[in-house]
Amino acid sequence: MKTRIAPFILSLFLTVLLPYAAFASPAFSEIWGYLLSGDEKSLVPEASVTDIAYFGAGMNAYGALVGVPTRSRIKDRNGRVHLVVAETSNQALTHFCIDPRFGIRDALVESIAAAAAPYDGVQIDFEAVPPADAANFRDFLMELSRAMLRYGTEKTLSVALPARTRKIVDPYEYGSISAVVDRVIVMAYDEHWSGSAPGPIASLAWCGRVATYARDVIGAEKLVMGIPFYGRAWGDVNPSKAYKFSSLGNLMADKGIAEINRTEGIPWFEYVETVRVKVFFEDSRSVIERAALYRERGISGLSFWRLGQEDPEIWSALKTSGNLAVKY
Repeated sequence: MKTRIAPFILSLFLTVLLPYAAFASPAFSEIWGYLLSGDEKSLVPEASVTDIAYFGAGMNAYGALVGVPTRSRIKDRNGRVHLVVAETSNQALTHFCIDPRFGIRDALVESIAAAAAPYDGVQIDFEAVPPADAANFRDFLMELSRAMLRYGTEKTLSVALPARTRKIVDPYEYGSISAVVDRVIVMAYDEHWSGSAPGPIASLAWCGRVATYARDVIGAEKLVMGIPFYGRAWGDVNPSKAYKFSSLGNLMADKGIAEINRTEGIPWFEYVETVRVKVFFEDSRSVIERAALYRERGISGLSFWRLGQEDPEIWSALKTSGNLAVKY
């Protein structure tokens, strides 16, 4: 009798209980949450994150920081808080500030290191680094790391980088950047964006490829995988555009416009357009599935963009699944 039961129990454990146990174990050592300055109310008590990325300061052409969040606005939290310094669109400003030939980089480094005093770390989110500034960007990060040490106790230097599934020669090359920072947050979202065809913000298959490549190049000990909380909508018709006069005639004929109106002599008309809208979004189930995918690849750090956009059920779902890091 025992010899019959034992193989059955072993088979049950291997096929059912073991995969669940691997997922349900306390898997993530760090869970980061981005918080916008001015939106502190989004940091609800049940949002159990170990690290808050406080977004964010910017920089000006003199190497000074602007819009630095006030650390004391985050109250009753014992976890770590990181100052985020971001420039997401202005390539000219980024180039001017990190190319040493302009004499601004040293001032910027000192400004960031000084502003980091009340924080546990600094995160650099420069999404507009010109391709020719790859070496300058890496050197800037190295100088910032040394400057932060000069200002006192050791702090965490992290950097946010775009998602990659393979090596691309650009300023965000995973290997060279990860060698000089403490954490790399891979922004594994916007696989589909406002200007693309409709699709998931981050499909599981795509996330799997991103995570595998990032882990192999960066190393699991420094890697934090970003997860989106937001959704996007796409319409099959976008009527907003400029027209030449001849095209307007075709449009009026197509829409059956028989006459025009005038306001102070300016002609106009209107019509009703039917638009089919497709919306992709994230809920607690999709977030948990993505977290499980990352854990299967040996990754123990997550980050969420951003607090206040989430399905409220995500926090209880994380606790139930056992994938929550230490609660602060």
